Amino acid sequence: MTLTTETQFETAPHGSLNGTCLQGYINTTFDELVNVFGTPTKIKGDKVNVEWSIQFSDGTVAAIYDWKRCKIPTGVYNWHIGGRSKLAVDCVHKVAQIGI
Repeated sequence: MTLTTETQFETAPHGSLNGTCLQGYINTTFDELVNVFGTPTKIKGDKVNVEWSIQFSDGTVAAIYDWKRCKIPTGVYNWHIGGRSKLAVDCVHKVAQIGI
């Protein structure tokens, strides 16, 4: 898939992140993620305070989340990107327009 700045995404359907794992990171702030990806889809999980579940127009799914933090990071943080392949990282970076 060739990614463009018009890459479309939506909230991933429930259960679509099953079988995903850490693929990479995005170094940014909580506020910047909210500006790009909207309101988080999950707040206060077991080992995650906040998570965005995303499905891109080509079917690629990705999760952006913190990991084992006491509270939601507000400053610049190396957010985890989960997916089934490195394409999840590429899609997140492209949409966020932050260099890979």
